[in-house]
Amino acid sequence: MEEFHKTRRLPPYVFEQVNRLKAKARAAGADIIDLGMGNPDLPTPKHIVDKLTEVVQDPRSHRYSASKGIHGLRKAQANYYERRFGVKLNPETQVVATLGSKEGFANMAQAITAPGDVVLSPNPSYPIHTFGFLMAGAAIRSIPAEPGPEFFHALERAVIHSVPKPLAIILCYPANPTAYCADLEFYKDVVAFARKHDIFILSDLAYSEIYFGDTPPPSVLQVPGAIEVTAEFTSLSKTFSMPGWRMGFAVGNERLIAALTRVKSYLDYGAFTPIQVAATAALNGSDACVAETRAIYKKRRDVVIDAFARAGWAIPAPEASMFVWAPIPEKFKALGSLEFSKLLLEKAEVAVAPGIGFGEYGDDYVRIGLVENEQRLRQAARNVRRFLETADETLHNVVPIEASR
Repeated sequence: MEEFHKTRRLPPYVFEQVNRLKAKARAAGADIIDLGMGNPDLPTPKHIVDKLTEVVQDPRSHRYSASKGIHGLRKAQANYYERRFGVKLNPETQVVATLGSKEGFANMAQAITAPGDVVLSPNPSYPIHTFGFLMAGAAIRSIPAEPGPEFFHALERAVIHSVPKPLAIILCYPANPTAYCADLEFYKDVVAFARKHDIFILSDLAYSEIYFGDTPPPSVLQVPGAIEVTAEFTSLSKTFSMPGWRMGFAVGNERLIAALTRVKSYLDYGAFTPIQVAATAALNGSDACVAETRAIYKKRRDVVIDAFARAGWAIPAPEASMFVWAPIPEKFKALGSLEFSKLLLEKAEVAVAPGIGFGEYGDDYVRIGLVENEQRLRQAARNVRRFLETADETLHNVVPIEASR
């Protein structure tokens, strides 16, 4: 059956192959430790849930809500930005609520993209950064995910060789899946480049509060003049363990926010009002629950790095995010990330996300989510250790990948 035009532009969903195998194994009784999806397992803090249950009792809250977000919620987000980053925002013109940062990115692509526009996207990166624009008719030019000199070399080459000139640069720090972090000096250089060449910056800051050092990740909007070219996306999913609530924001440049707001006004009526009121309580409340969440993820990160190293798999420790970006062990690297992920699922009963699902330059890695408790993470490491120690005997009949290519 012939695919439709927009779905034809999308490659096969790599993660679905792992998900099917995972479901099959569980149906057969296997105890799969699922570290593949970035799905927080921690409960939403009680004061947020209490506010939801309070407001939902009022029948008036059951009606259609405001697509751009209720005023109190947008004001709370503006106050968060001033408190956390020292950035002042007008909640009427520079803040719009979204159904998570993913929906915000996808609808921003619809709002600002003309067919054939060129968008610069990190590779590897979170899939919506690329595919949201592909579905909107854009052409994607890959740039390095790691902030450094080669990143700027790629930007210069893109401006020289892209026709038409690039529309936007996508940033994501702390990064999903790589956990790379950027500092304010890097952002200053990106903003200067974008303003010089009249290119928009779209920044995904979903992991701003999940960091493990003493210095919180900055916002690109802290750079003077950044708001002239930048929209930034945040989410409550990780910060407050609210993934299923679907609450996020886009803030920044008035022209970009107005375009997104207008598109959304045709597509949705916003999040359920009790969710918006509860999200307001989250943003206006104490940061103690956020600090507690951050400490839990740090302990989990330390467990993964230590336990997997003892299992024979050395993995660099990320400075932020809820993910570990793990290089495939050398003896398995030639298999590629998808086949290695399938092996881990079958032989170690551990599910991870294959790096190829985030772009071609992720194929030497897998992403491990810190989404299980410490006991389960240690069990995953023990399972992996048994797999690695017996691989030479149990996989002797596997055709070497070099011979098959």
